[in-house]
Amino acid sequence: MVLFGLPLRIIADACGRLTTVDKYMGLMAQFNPLAPTESTPLFFVGLGPIKVPFTNHMLMVTIAAIVLALGLPRFIGRQVGGPVRTMIEAICVYLRDQMARPILGHQTDRYIGFVWTVFFMVLTLNLLGMIPSEQIVTILTGRPNHWGGPATANIYVTGGLAAAGFFMTHAAGMRQHGVLGYLASIAPEGPWWIRPLLFVIESLGIMIRPFTLAVRLFANILAGHILTATFFGLILVFKSYLVATVSVLAATAISLLELLVAFIQAFIFAFLSTLYIGLSVSVEH
Repeated sequence: MVLFGLPLRIIADACGRLTTVDKYMGLMAQFNPLAPTESTPLFFVGLGPIKVPFTNHMLMVTIAAIVLALGLPRFIGRQVGGPVRTMIEAICVYLRDQMARPILGHQTDRYIGFVWTVFFMVLTLNLLGMIPSEQIVTILTGRPNHWGGPATANIYVTGGLAAAGFFMTHAAGMRQHGVLGYLASIAPEGPWWIRPLLFVIESLGIMIRPFTLAVRLFANILAGHILTATFFGLILVFKSYLVATVSVLAATAISLLELLVAFIQAFIFAFLSTLYIGLSVSVEH
């Protein structure tokens, strides 16, 4: 997404093309902002008679996991120093003391590792999705490719993250209250004749929670790419240098806004996951 904010003339000079409006339109088609949001198989992994596709978004999830597995231990719990370590520690302390502890209380240390993992995983995926890796490879090689894309603009990826929070929530509740005790505590107190209905309503609410988590993250990340595509689409419609200039500036502003949204959505995802865990382990549950 950052590349979309660069002036088209710089891109044109780098590619050695575009001397007319029509050629500008050709470049715009190559740098379709919505193309990276599509899940495209890169290769297939054979599992006996079954071939499982490995997509561009699966690649980004793998890269994010590797970056976190190799990067975070270097900055957490070690005297490395530097602004990166300070920033990461500040985020971790804030999530633990200001967000998680008021919700989880004395059980904060038991579940804070999961909260940190959720936050940094979502944040890393959001930030990686802003790197126009497909376009960079296209410029360097001159060939279209699908090596990249915003994984959190894929509902299956956000659904997988939400499912992890869903299972952690109920595992924590069963660990705290026991399996039968946790199931019995789902329905709030009330007359015996209405408790079955309350149990059904509360169960539906519990099942909807991961769905809302997945859709919220997916929709916010996808919306940024749709807005960028809309602004560049105006260039294709009007074929005007004035419109192109305004569209590029607007796309740049959207890219900066997406950087803020990347952090906000990671925080919201971690906060709601913490809240759901807190509800499942609370004494009042």
